[in-house]
Amino acid sequence: MNFHQLHIFFTVSEKGSFSAAAHALHMTQPAVTMQVQSLEEYFGARLFNRSTKRIELSEAGRALLPFARKSIELIRETDLAMSKFTHMVQGRLQLGASLTIGEYMLPRMLGPFGQQYPNITISMKVMNTAQILEEIINHQLNFGLIEAPVHHPDMHIEAVMRDELKLIVPAKHALAEAEVVSVDEVLKYPFILREPGSGTRQVMEEQFARKNIDMKHDIRTVMELGSTGAIKSAVEAGLGITLLSPSSVKHEVALGLVKILDIEELSFHRQFYSIYLKSALLPISAVTFLTFLREQQLDK
Repeated sequence: MNFHQLHIFFTVSEKGSFSAAAHALHMTQPAVTMQVQSLEEYFGARLFNRSTKRIELSEAGRALLPFARKSIELIRETDLAMSKFTHMVQGRLQLGASLTIGEYMLPRMLGPFGQQYPNITISMKVMNTAQILEEIINHQLNFGLIEAPVHHPDMHIEAVMRDELKLIVPAKHALAEAEVVSVDEVLKYPFILREPGSGTRQVMEEQFARKNIDMKHDIRTVMELGSTGAIKSAVEAGLGITLLSPSSVKHEVALGLVKILDIEELSFHRQFYSIYLKSALLPISAVTFLTFLREQQLDK
């Protein structure tokens, strides 16, 4: 018995067929079948009940499954622990990132990561969560970074970074000289918001709802825009105020175009998540990158 066989057994049980497991593992179906048969010979018991239409775990297979899952988790934890010491890691890392993360968070982290791990090549696609999920399932991406949790039976999801939205106003706005403003003051002015369904908009709605503030009736929304860049341009032009991550307006703040403020008794914290297939072992390059991200502070 070896870990490779346990991983194959686990993948077959997750996918429900030898052909689907072979596709997920980039193996031939006969090779997958042979490895499962070797494991059955080792234990002297059938692990699957096979029929012409489907396969099901046998009693022995159901008993083995939690141990196979633990072995996969242990390997991942081992990779995670050792990645801090493996600075000679090599390989190509393919990841997907949602808009805010891909355009504003990751680019300034890739430089330090590249200096620390010069032999890892990163290929990043900026796309929406649905597209990231699809490409991970089709094995076109190793993992994804998204702004809101998803619920998918084949996906492992883990919190990796924290962020906070702040009030962003034009430099010459009536509120610009204050550092902290009240909710009542904020609600007097028109807002420019991300479109409904975006991660940024979701965080806003949840926090305002906790203060019994109705987004439709209590907030005067003059624009709903589909990108952070468009919102920043509209705010700079004096068309309204908004809530964005400070990381996305560092350049504008440095140029004196906008100001960042806090709202009394309101905080807009949010979590960013990594997602990847439960049945796939992340390459050491991906584990190393995720470890690096967990150690970053987005407000620096």
